[in-house]
Amino acid sequence: MEKSVDKNWALPPFVAPWPKAERWIFVFMAALIVTTVLVGFIPDSLGKIAAVQSGQRPPFSPVLHAHAVLMGAWVLLLLTQTSLVASNRRAVHQMLGLIAVVLMPAMVVTGFLLVPESFHSVWGLDPARVPGNVIAELKTLLSNLVLAQIRTGILFPIFVAWALMVRRKDPATHKRLMILATLLPLPAAIDRIAWLPHALPLSADLYMLLWALPMFAYDLHRYGRVPRAYVIWVAGNLPLAIPVYIFWGSPWWLATAPKLMGVE
Repeated sequence: MEKSVDKNWALPPFVAPWPKAERWIFVFMAALIVTTVLVGFIPDSLGKIAAVQSGQRPPFSPVLHAHAVLMGAWVLLLLTQTSLVASNRRAVHQMLGLIAVVLMPAMVVTGFLLVPESFHSVWGLDPARVPGNVIAELKTLLSNLVLAQIRTGILFPIFVAWALMVRRKDPATHKRLMILATLLPLPAAIDRIAWLPHALPLSADLYMLLWALPMFAYDLHRYGRVPRAYVIWVAGNLPLAIPVYIFWGSPWWLATAPKLMGVE
């Protein structure tokens, strides 16, 4: 028999007029994530395709294609799953949930394979085709981004696994943690939205918190306290956020990251 949720953390039962809002807030969050991915990646991808065609960058690799497909499948699965619960089709929701068990490790593996490949791609740019200052800026940015990518690569599977493990005994934490876990890689899309101000690494974290705000505000208003999922999310993020801010832009890290990736 499964253990019941700690009463100190258990959320109160639905009461009118909250049941519909309780279901659709998660659909809204998933739709917000999907929209952000589309707005961030479509213009950026079109620009990179043009650069490939003009010879300013090499063609996209199979790993990049695989990672893009897997990430797209993940956010669409999230939207599908939240919609199924909102429409009370829980049996289908539980069946499709098995896909997450396969998608999550595949995303992490392709993500880690993509990092050194990106380094070799940038370090292999032809100065005759791409200005030297642009190459230098790309090298600095890529080296710094490794810090955030390591953080996401560690925390994303941990939070997703946690959410899946508690899906039966603590569904409130399950659904919130799935959304919060998916917010971790979302800065990759947000950073590509050119009309938003950016000051990495701080802006990435601020936007991640901003995107989480609708669900958090709903929960705070609905329950009058902070549900367990947010505590788990913040407690997991803080220890790995500290080294990101310490090493970001430091000469030591900018010299070390390329060596770790085998390009210098």
